[in-house]
Amino acid sequence: MSRSPADAGVKLLNVSSKVERSTYVKAYPLSNLSDVDQIKNEVKLGNILIVRITPLAKKSVEETKIAVNELCEYVRDEGGDIARLGEERIVVTPRAVRIWRERISS
Repeated sequence: MSRSPADAGVKLLNVSSKVERSTYVKAYPLSNLSDVDQIKNEVKLGNILIVRITPLAKKSVEETKIAVNELCEYVRDEGGDIARLGEERIVVTPRAVRIWRERISS
């Protein structure tokens, strides 16, 4: 007759197989259009990115617009959020994070 683990004095722990992943806030420079894919990947992993756009803007304003538009479309499709932080940075967030925008009354 086989004995159960409880009969043998063994205590079983209920360990969830779901591993919680930390969310990080990362600073990331946008130097080339190819950096957009890495930014998308980081957001897909659930991280929040503060992206400095001036390195690419100094090279090409047109490529900067393309990169920012691509990121806007990506976060819209994924349910994330994106906003400008001053003249040099944007913040890109994953699905579960919203950016608060203060309404300025006139």
